[in-house]
Amino acid sequence: MALAKRATIYLEPEIHRALRLKAVEADRSVSELVNEAVRRSLNEDAEDLKSFRDRAKEPTLPFEQVLKDLRKRGKL
Repeated sequence: MALAKRATIYLEPEIHRALRLKAVEADRSVSELVNEAVRRSLNEDAEDLKSFRDRAKEPTLPFEQVLKDLRKRGKL
């Protein structure tokens, strides 16, 4: 964490308390837990954006056609 940047964030009291408790139980710092959670969230966003890009050229289907197909296959 030598290259870590300091930031001020404001947490709801319940979240702060839960983070402190989890940090003690996991023998980790609150900063480590927050960094991990933010990293995980950003990775999920990146995966979602990649999926959107990968599927951008797929044809779109009218909603009625999707419903008709689901009914035909017994899904609705």
